Amino acid sequence: MLAAQFPVFPVIIPLLSAPLAALMPNRLLAWLLALAVSLVVFVTAIFLAISVYDGTIISYAVGGWVAPYGIEVRIDAFSALMLLVVSGASTLALLTAKPSIDQDIAADRQPLFYAAWLLALAAYGGIAVAGDAFNIFVFMEISSLASYVLIANGPHRGALPATFKYLVMGTVGASFYLIGVGLVYMMTGTLNLADLSQRLMNAPHLHPVMLAAAFVTIGLALKAAIFPLHVWMPNAYAKAPSAVAVFLAASATKVMLYVLFRFDFLVFGGALALHDLHFASFLMPLALLAMIIGSAVAMREQNIKRMMGYSSVAQLGYILLGATLLSTAGLTAAVVHMFNHAMIKGGLFLAIAALVVRIGGADLKAFEGAGRRMPWTMAGFVFLGMSLVGVPLTAGFISKWVLVEAALEQGALGVALIVAILISSLMAVVYIWRVVEVAYFRAPADDLPPPREAPLVMLIPLWGMVGLNIYFGLDPHIPMELAGHAAQILMEHAK
Repeated sequence: MLAAQFPVFPVIIPLLSAPLAALMPNRLLAWLLALAVSLVVFVTAIFLAISVYDGTIISYAVGGWVAPYGIEVRIDAFSALMLLVVSGASTLALLTAKPSIDQDIAADRQPLFYAAWLLALAAYGGIAVAGDAFNIFVFMEISSLASYVLIANGPHRGALPATFKYLVMGTVGASFYLIGVGLVYMMTGTLNLADLSQRLMNAPHLHPVMLAAAFVTIGLALKAAIFPLHVWMPNAYAKAPSAVAVFLAASATKVMLYVLFRFDFLVFGGALALHDLHFASFLMPLALLAMIIGSAVAMREQNIKRMMGYSSVAQLGYILLGATLLSTAGLTAAVVHMFNHAMIKGGLFLAIAALVVRIGGADLKAFEGAGRRMPWTMAGFVFLGMSLVGVPLTAGFISKWVLVEAALEQGALGVALIVAILISSLMAVVYIWRVVEVAYFRAPADDLPPPREAPLVMLIPLWGMVGLNIYFGLDPHIPMELAGHAAQILMEHAK
């Protein structure tokens, strides 16, 4: 009986626990509650992923009202993969958060901080499982408001302008999305995604549908930080508390890309002739620009958090490029890189958080001699950086290999795309090497405190992420299987 309710657990449990976290009498109890809830959601996500591993789709009618008249929770391979990313990132970040949160945030504010964290977890999970467009919007707004609070608690005054920029851009993106949803509701009288897909195929007038597709795509592209609508993201990552950067870097933009792919392939792809071709024609150049320009800016950054932020702009370009190939292979590459990049970037920000706890800053100069002062932490950063570049036997290599295979199916265009992938990967070598050079080949300043390795509560999970990157580099069967089912679902209505 309890297992039958699992589809709503990722939303209900953290949502009900958030007020309890705010009422906790001290920061330790608030942290323990948040960690326990996140772990329960992660275990639930694993159970759901196993349940849909063979391509099964779970539909849960909230309140017993069957879709499209009631609220539907819908879980397939794609949504299960997103639940794993969101809950896994939250659990990793919370497990390692105590040292950095205690350093960044006053003790009396921490219960409220963890309450906002649980709201963000509930909202991102809700976006992944929601079966209708309006509830996606509701959870999108909850996640945004909670994320603003999390980022604004950064240790420096720059966190406030970074939050304000994120707020403005996020509000514009949500408004565009809501206008698009309003237009399709006007045409169909339904908000259920599966029902929308069917009814839009018989829509008498396609111009409002085309306008809705434009509004939804631009709004979600802004929320997902797709180039050139990415300007809010690097500062948000740089100014947020280090633990928040671990959580958001691994999950926030991936969830918004998930919604974008759902709409553009499942809802609009079946309704508008040549929609997918127009989608690819518009977004493929932006994906290529993101890969090159994001990497180029990362090569020049002096703040390592901002460097990783611009690196994420480039990596989102890889994901988008796979989707714009309009093939099952391309979408499989896109989805598997969403999973792999979440592991890689979450691990890299965790390594940075551990370094900042001991070093006290995220500027490149502060990392001088870090390889000798914190050898295990820095070695973890190097291994994860190799995965980001795409070195063989790592998860990052699998992502790029699958993407290259998908590009080869495109003929001459594919060759040009592969050249862009290789150039961007070589640029990633440069900015990762900049950190390695400073950490291993420059002597630390004389006035620094004695060398101290990162706390074990951060170091052990960091090497756990290294191990996962190697494991999924050697045996990528699980994410590839889920990504393959997700790609088949998305391509079902492609035109």
